[in-house]
Amino acid sequence: MESTTLKLYSLNYKELRTYLVASAFVLGNIILPQICHLIPNGGLILLPIYFFTLIGAYKYGWKVGLLTAILSPSVNFLLFSMPPLAVLPAILLKSVLLAGFAGLAAKYFKKISVLILLAVVLSYQVLGTLGEWLLNGNFILAIQDFRLAIPGMLLQIFGGYLFIKHLIKN
Repeated sequence: MESTTLKLYSLNYKELRTYLVASAFVLGNIILPQICHLIPNGGLILLPIYFFTLIGAYKYGWKVGLLTAILSPSVNFLLFSMPPLAVLPAILLKSVLLAGFAGLAAKYFKKISVLILLAVVLSYQVLGTLGEWLLNGNFILAIQDFRLAIPGMLLQIFGGYLFIKHLIKN
């Protein structure tokens, strides 16, 4: 899979469009987890809460990514009590890290590739795992994504690549 030049849309917090775009990605991060939760342990394995955060931050910048990163887990928790309150801080941490890394990678590289997304996903997961370990003091729980969620990380890398590439064409 080759890399594709990326036309960035860095949106400003003063623009209504920023909130509309972020709302669309939050909605995606509400619907996708509900679908994945139909599969036993689907949320733990597929990590759906991060998917549209990655896409939003990569295509529209860290501001859209940050709004999506904070609102997606918070709204899901308020509506469905998922993620559970005990893991909400760790998921928020990882979501914010993902938005930051994705937004920075897009701005720096100005293109999309599988290798760049691999670096983004590994970066937020490694730092997020360390943060989660500090938050809960349980190393085994903190490395859960590396034990169970390789399919979810692959979905973010390859599915995110295809989705962002599709957005670039339109």
